[in-house]
Amino acid sequence: CSAETEDQLMATAHLLAKEAGILCGLQLANTIFKIVDPELDFSCQHVDGLTVKNGDSIFKVTGRIQSILKSERLVLNCMQRMSGIASTTRKYVDAVKGTSAKVMDTRKTTPLLRSLEKQAVVTGGGHNHRFGLFDMILIKDNHVDSAGGIKAALEKAKKYLEKNNLQLPIEI
Repeated sequence: CSAETEDQLMATAHLLAKEAGILCGLQLANTIFKIVDPELDFSCQHVDGLTVKNGDSIFKVTGRIQSILKSERLVLNCMQRMSGIASTTRKYVDAVKGTSAKVMDTRKTTPLLRSLEKQAVVTGGGHNHRFGLFDMILIKDNHVDSAGGIKAALEKAKKYLEKNNLQLPIEI
């Protein structure tokens, strides 16, 4: 590397897979690099969902070395987490292949990472169940008891939906 000042040093970094798995998080990696330094050049020939093996070259990024060093740990942490979720999901999906079972996630995710973790589940071949408490109704036994029975609990749920101008994908 040669430059007049330290902040002008240029470099190229390569990400290599350290084990086999399902690749996930490439778009996020590119976004992180561009936020840190829009002049970083991110080059990748792969797509999320690709099966990789130990030693495979995943991407390269070229630009100011300070910018690469500022962003590389966050990129690695995100890609490792997302690829790990996608890889684990794929194992379960493969295990139930040929059956009517579907592998689905839950909303119980890492704070602030829910959308990324749910994306990783889909990349691994799974399905998203729901994003949060707001997008479905769950009637538990304590709701049934406090409403005075299942019919009363269902009627209250229906009234709640009507009052708030909400719809369920099925009829109650």
